[in-house]
Amino acid sequence: MISASDPQPSTETAAFAEGLSRVSDNLTRMRHLMGRRMIARTAIANTVPGLETAHLDVLDVMGRIEGEITVGAIAETMRIDPSRGSRLVTDLVSRGVLRRDASQEDGRRSLLVRTELGDALLTELQAVKRSLLVNVLGDWPEEELSAFSHLFEKFISGFEAVYPGGAGRPSPT
Repeated sequence: MISASDPQPSTETAAFAEGLSRVSDNLTRMRHLMGRRMIARTAIANTVPGLETAHLDVLDVMGRIEGEITVGAIAETMRIDPSRGSRLVTDLVSRGVLRRDASQEDGRRSLLVRTELGDALLTELQAVKRSLLVNVLGDWPEEELSAFSHLFEKFISGFEAVYPGGAGRPSPT
């Protein structure tokens, strides 16, 4: 975990400090916007009213897990307690969004698979997100969008490196 006592760059310039300050301020603004979870709330309202936004996080992380998708893998990827992951998955199974299949490698282990309803919900989430991004970024020149997408990916990867997977780890937001 990062703390204020961690070493700071010794060659920090005024421009570097100003850049850090702007990024920090904008992260706070973005956290407030993202905290409202409007993309997730819209997708839920359009497909499966009554779900929590955390349910959509489960569907989202399933696409990033390499190998078998289990409750443990979901909890680790989401950086949540395994019992919380289990409750979310159980609720999604009971609502018909996910189903449990037996592992071909170990029949005692349950694998998670999206149902047609789960696929529809994920498709709606992606459509709502894309629509928002088009509204925000649609008038950006292609060069700026390309540069931003690469730099933003580098930035997020840096956060993931500081907070590698594992339940109980703090979320960087």
